[in-house]
Amino acid sequence: MADVNSALRLDGKVAWVTGAGKGLGRAIAVALSQAGATVAATARTARDLESLRAEAGGDVLVVPGSVADADTVRETVGRITGELGRLDVAVNCAGISPHFTRSEYVTDEDWRRVLDVNLQGTFFCCREAGKAMLAQGAGSIVNVSSVHAVTGFERIAAYAASKGGTEALTRALAVEWADRGVRVNSLAPGYFRTDLSSGLLDSKWGERIVGGTPVGRVGDPEELGGAAVFLASDAARYVTGTTVTVDGGWTAW
Repeated sequence: MADVNSALRLDGKVAWVTGAGKGLGRAIAVALSQAGATVAATARTARDLESLRAEAGGDVLVVPGSVADADTVRETVGRITGELGRLDVAVNCAGISPHFTRSEYVTDEDWRRVLDVNLQGTFFCCREAGKAMLAQGAGSIVNVSSVHAVTGFERIAAYAASKGGTEALTRALAVEWADRGVRVNSLAPGYFRTDLSSGLLDSKWGERIVGGTPVGRVGDPEELGGAAVFLASDAARYVTGTTVTVDGGWTAW
């Protein structure tokens, strides 16, 4: 029987995390590094990535850029494989939800912007990471989704649609690539306190959100890291095409 602790280690693996500058992406990058991975971190703000080096306490390759641009994503994966030799894990965490707006007032531009980053950007990253992993014959892709891929909430139509699409994309790629050694899963967080969510949590909606979470609180970003490490690791080698939900019980009501 394989040793579980060893299977959860990522020593010798190269892991790419998008949206790694802040919040959940940063916490995941730190967790992967602490599990032994060499981490390549992407975000739009280089300053946030530089400070990640000290927090991660391991090897971090900083690659600034936007996932919404296909050429940038292609160049990023080329740099990672060129400098680090391979790509074993990709965690697609880059995402935005810039507006908390009634759906009838969502503009065309706002709709496209959210879908461009959250869904189209995730596909670009899956496609380019998948090429590298398929060439190796192994790899794990983790797409960060949301509880709102499967549960409704007011004023987040574009965000919810993008995350529902992300989970559908995950299942399609998992089926397509399973026989060539590449696993694709989703990681669906509930409410965690981050820069992205703080405005909502500190508003009148915060009490409703906490009240809708059976454990009675929102999560700390560090509490998502273990699930990401599991999906990235050989401990999950028979897990593909599924969603691991970390939500304090939000979806259990």
